[in-house]
Amino acid sequence: MTRVYLDHNATTPPRPEALEAALPFLAERSGNPSSASLEGSGAREAVEEGRERLAALLHARPDEIVFTSGGTESDNLAIRGVLESPAPRGAHLIITGVEHPAVREAALHAERLGVRLTVLRVTSEGLIDPAQVEEAIAPDTVLVSAMFANNETGVFFPVETIGALCRERGVLFHTDAVQALAKVPIDVSALPIDLLSLSGHKMGAFQGTGALWVRRGVAIARQMDGGGQERRRRAGTENVGGIVALGAAARVAEEEMEKRPPEIAALRDRLWRGIREAIPDARLNGHPLRRLPNTLSVAFPGAAGESVLVALDLEGIAVSAGSACASGSVEPSPVLRAMGLDDAVARSTIRLSLGWNSTGADVDRALETIPRVVARVREGAAAVSAA
Repeated sequence: MTRVYLDHNATTPPRPEALEAALPFLAERSGNPSSASLEGSGAREAVEEGRERLAALLHARPDEIVFTSGGTESDNLAIRGVLESPAPRGAHLIITGVEHPAVREAALHAERLGVRLTVLRVTSEGLIDPAQVEEAIAPDTVLVSAMFANNETGVFFPVETIGALCRERGVLFHTDAVQALAKVPIDVSALPIDLLSLSGHKMGAFQGTGALWVRRGVAIARQMDGGGQERRRRAGTENVGGIVALGAAARVAEEEMEKRPPEIAALRDRLWRGIREAIPDARLNGHPLRRLPNTLSVAFPGAAGESVLVALDLEGIAVSAGSACASGSVEPSPVLRAMGLDDAVARSTIRLSLGWNSTGADVDRALETIPRVVARVREGAAAVSAA
């Protein structure tokens, strides 16, 4: 059975270009980038080329890129790094109620250590009102962290407006762009952002790779002690193969930015139209327009999302019940609850996320299978209730 993969927001398969570029550094071209040997020099050159390619995708300076092990480390380095830096004048942190666990847990850790934390509410469509940010900023506010696009619903936040408000008040602004980068254009030279997190395996590179973009002049305290790598901002030998793959994936994303995201959005829209026609009471979670081109968060009232997920998996279709980082949790999605969805609707939700290798045939297969699976799960639930 040929499987259909609709879980790209959890992880996206590596692009062939990334695999091809990285393979020599995973095999015969060994070398430590901090070594003065010929092999070390070659590894350093490869790391810096990857840095330049990623910087080009972001419209950033290469020396503003700090390579990390992924989005979680990048988020922690941004939040803890700013809060522990000697630069801040106070101890107040602002986040939103739908942030990724990497941001949320880092913020809660800071709160336990004495930082004052404000969590902003979102609307029923998953949007944030910038006026809330303006109202929440206080004289002791050090950092605002608001994601570029939500990992579960795909809803965009108004990062340009939020960043402008922060800049007016002299407050640093961090955005988790893990789900957005390579799906939509991001130009940090034009946006009022100070720190931006990204992850390799969400954009066609490898798991275990990522980066934090830090605007020149922003001070952060490193969270990994050791050597002087990454301009003393993140100790540890760089993941050469992973960085090469990340640079290659960034180059392909830059080349395809005008063409491929609109194509994926068309597939997403066709998938949603087909679901809505076959299952009229299906509900789209989040704003219908302000969303990533690849993401659908859909609730099927009367059908448990986990049951739909398992049944689809057995039929050869991979989806998610929400954030992959919350897999196995018996609690409803914190993101959906923050949007005001009741537990029954939240538990009936699955996330469908397309990617660079998604096709019209994938959509057709999904539309043939999802209505049948949902009907079967609903019938089972009704039988149990009647027993």
